[in-house]
Amino acid sequence: MLVPIPIVCFIGALVTDIAYAATAEMMWTDISAWLLLVGLVFGVLAAIAGLTDFIGNRLIRSQSPAWPHMIGNLVVLVLAFFNVLVHSRDAWTSVMPTGLILSIVTVLILPITGWLGWAMVYRHGVGVVR
Repeated sequence: MLVPIPIVCFIGALVTDIAYAATAEMMWTDISAWLLLVGLVFGVLAAIAGLTDFIGNRLIRSQSPAWPHMIGNLVVLVLAFFNVLVHSRDAWTSVMPTGLILSIVTVLILPITGWLGWAMVYRHGVGVVR
């Protein structure tokens, strides 16, 4: 249940970064910074839960989507961490261009890791009680 929160926050940060790029209104960069921070915190909590399953069950590790799913999500968290640092700068440099690029790359990775997570549950039965 933790996973949707960072997804929504990272997508929201991209939307507000685009709004800032279009308007230069400081409110948007402030909202982006908060969304990224909340997304990072809940992403780390979701990662702890996911790593517990991944490390604790060799059957999960043996599933073909498990490793790319884990690595992709860790890449998202690393990108989000650096994006939080970038967004802590002042004004234009907090978003343009580095923050916007990091937000775009982060959001582009999410559908891939989401599909891999879907495959683990619905194709391989991970976390499903039968």
